[in-house]
Parts: sequence; C-alpha cells; structure tokens
Amino acid sequence: MANDQLPTNHSQHITTLGQLKKSGYKSRSVKAELRENLIRKLRLKEDVFPGIFGYDETVIPELQRAILAGHHINLLGLRGQAKTRIARLLINLLDEYMPVVAGSELNDDPLQPLSVFAKKLIDEHGDNTPVAWVHRDERYTEKLATPDVTVADLIGDADPIKAATLKLPYSDERVIHFGLIPRAHRGIFVINELPDLQARIQVSLFNILQEGDIQIRGFKVRLPLDIQFVFTANPEDYTNRGSIVTPLKDRIDAQIITHYPKSIEIGKRITKQEARIKEDQKGMVTTNEITHDLVEQVAIEARGSEFVDAKSGVSARLTISAYEQVVAGAERRALINGEATTYVRVGDFISAVPAITGKVELVYEGEQEGAGIVAEKLMGKAIRTLFLNYFPDPDKSKKLKNRTSPYKTVQEWFGSGNTLDLLHDASDADYHAALDQVPGLRDIVKELHPNEDANTTYFLMEFLLHGLSEHSLISRNRLTAGAQFKDLLSSMFTMPKFDEGDDEDEEEEKPRRRR
Repeated sequence: MANDQLPTNHSQHITTLGQLKKSGYKSRSVKAELRENLIRKLRLKEDVFPGIFGYDETVIPELQRAILAGHHINLLGLRGQAKTRIARLLINLLDEYMPVVAGSELNDDPLQPLSVFAKKLIDEHGDNTPVAWVHRDERYTEKLATPDVTVADLIGDADPIKAATLKLPYSDERVIHFGLIPRAHRGIFVINELPDLQARIQVSLFNILQEGDIQIRGFKVRLPLDIQFVFTANPEDYTNRGSIVTPLKDRIDAQIITHYPKSIEIGKRITKQEARIKEDQKGMVTTNEITHDLVEQVAIEARGSEFVDAKSGVSARLTISAYEQVVAGAERRALINGEATTYVRVGDFISAVPAITGKVELVYEGEQEGAGIVAEKLMGKAIRTLFLNYFPDPDKSKKLKNRTSPYKTVQEWFGSGNTLDLLHDASDADYHAALDQVPGLRDIVKELHPNEDANTTYFLMEFLLHGLSEHSLISRNRLTAGAQFKDLLSSMFTMPKFDEGDDEDEEEEKPRRRR
C-alpha cells in the first residue's frame, strides 16, 4: 500500500515495524513515488506546478516526461526563470509522510534498511523496532554551489574522534560523518548553479548518480542511495565562471531549457503573484493595467537592447522590483501630502529607475552611457511602444497632408513658449491643475477613452505627454524632482552660455602666442 493510501492518522497508530508490515505498506523508490503521484495528479487534472506561468506548453510537459521516465534533471536557463521554484515544487509529488527507522541519520526504510545503525536496531528489536514518520517538506535538500564547497560537505568524511572512540578503522561506515547527499536518502536533492561547483567536486558525484556508491578518503562504502537529483544552471556560467564536466552532463538524464515569459500577459501574472505589496499600500494606492504593462514592457525592451548583455538575461525580478517601487513611490507622495489615497502616475513609473539599474548587465556601450541613463532609455522605449495601443501614431499623423494632426492643439500650446512641470511629489490637486493647463489634452483622451474615470483620465493625459515626447513632437527634460515638458524646437536651440570674459582672455592670448 502506498503511503498516501494509509489512514491520515497513521503516524499516531503505526509506531513499530510490525504495525507497518500489517498495514500493507510497500517500499518504493523516490523516483517511483514521484512517478506514481504524478500519474494520479494528471488523471485527476490537478495543477502539478501551481504558480508557474508561461511553461504550460514547454517546460512543464518536458519536466513531467522526465519524471515519468525516472530521470535526473538539469534545469538550464538564464536568471529569474523560476528554476529553483520549480525544483521546490517537486515536493508536492512526494507522499505526505514517509516511515523511517526512528533515530536513523539516513532516513532508513524500515523494510529496506541502509545504514549499519538501522540494520543493527532491526536485528535487536525485530518487529518492535520503533518507526517514525517524516513529512515531505523534510525530504527536500537544497545546496547552492559555491567554489568553497567540499566533498566532505556533500558526501561526508571520516570522523577521527569516532574512529578513536569506537576503535574502528576509517573504512568502517560507523566512523563516517555523512554529508548532505547521504542525508537526503529517499528524498530530493537540488544543487543550484551547478557550474560554480569545482570540477573535482563534480567528479565526486559520478558514482552517486550512476552506481549509488560513495568513497570516503579512498575507502569505498557501498551505499545504494535513493535520491532524485535536480540541478539548475545558467548557460552564461558555462563560459564565465565554470562549466559542467562532460561525464557529469552525460549522467544527468534530462536537460530542460527554461525561458522568459513570451507575452506581457504572462509576465503580468508572474509580477502580480510575486510582488510584495503590503495591505496598507493596497488601501492607499490605486493602480491600473497600463502601469503593469509599462513595467513588463521595460523587461522586454531590456532583453532586446543593444546596451544590455543578452547572454546574462533580464530577470523577472526586475519587473517585480520595479512594480514594488512604483507603488512605494505613490505611497510616499501620498504620505508627504497628507493624502489618505492616491492614484498611480506615469511619474511613479519613471522614478522606479533604482529597481532597474541593478538588474541588468551592461555591455561596453551601456557602461559608457551609464546604468541610470540606460534605465531611463528603456523606460522611454516602453512608453513609446505602448503609446500606440492607446493613441494614434504620431509618425503617421505627420505624413497626413490633408488632415490635421490630433495633437496640433497641444503642440501649438507648447510652441507658443509655454512649459509644464510635473513634479513627483506634487499633490493630487496640483497634479490635476498642471495637466488641465494644456488645452486639447483632455479632449484627446476623452475622445479616445470616453468611459474612463477621472483618475484614469488624468493618468492618460500624463501618458499622452510622455508619449508625444518619445515621438519627438514635444520635448521632455528631466528635472531633479520630476519632468518638464516644452516645445521641441525651443529646447533644441537652447545653447549653453559661455562667460564673455573668457572669450576676451582667449583673444588676448592669441597675439601673445604669435609673438
């Protein structure tokens, strides 16, 4: 009988080996356990990997095939592609509880003991051998591969104190201090960032993956370990920091390639799920779908930018952090102005630069521009791309000879020498008053989006200004505390002023040099 078929209160009633035998429990390998529970979930149409979006037709089917085949797995992909999250969700395919010989270091199966301790205990007590129950959460072990990881950490080492106390040679299993892998017996063992593991440490995994035995200080110890191995790796690491040695790759049965969300909608689902927005923030700040779209579009623009290293990738953590910053920016403004509630603004999105600068690896050209400038350019491109989803294409309106541009009134107002400052910390009243100054701005929004509420209308009015600046119909200058919009030509002809005295000094110097 499989463990998930036992009564729910079995851990209270089955406390000895004899009771376990009578219950009909049968031993099975961890791979068989994962396989059988996966089959059951698939037949019941249950969600096997809840909270994982965008992989329904790619990664998840490949992962399920690997589990059904009983394969060790390597999840290969760039940063922020849910590799570790997927590995941790595998515990849902384990039985809720598993019987072990009480006091065993290696989670010994009472029906198939592995360690000397368990075998001796069963020999002494027989059916009265005490049985304990281990929850599936305790059967998951994870280790981040770092250059300082040793064989002793993963596999174990001979304990000289034990050897001296028990008067046993190092070849005796009883003097071994077991490492993480033997202690993960009958469970899932995950090594994150496998290429960062030194080659000589990777070599120590060969026999464990293939034959199941281990070596300690040159002494071979036969331990048929039952472990489901899952590895994660970043393809960038194969060249930058290390590599997976070829014989180890050969022993990993299935290599599954992960990827970034293939649409904004999938990215938004991930961000909304993962963003840590506090309850008081939700009550104070109202957001809209355009803000979510802008945040996701930044990541898309970054992944295709000439300033960003494509091999390094752009993590989903960028969009999560950026959205958290957008909400925090709106919250801060409301707190400063003593407002109980506020509505998100495009300026809040623009001010989320710190969430982006640390999340992208720049190429040489990007380093020359500077991380902050690159982040602002990516945000500008996101606005330019999404602008066309809500307003007519300004580039096309320029070419229409017989029709008036829908943006003519707005352009003429700025062309008359008017400027508009939108400050990040402006109160809602000041923000609304500033936008209402621009004639024609509200008319364009109301004509195209007549059913939007007042707050969304103001958001679209601001969005319209940023979009026009990205399409070079007006100019936007970055202020320390916000943005200034003005006529494009006037900003182009604004030249820096030089001190006239300096020019005179130069004129005086020229004849002296000739002499």
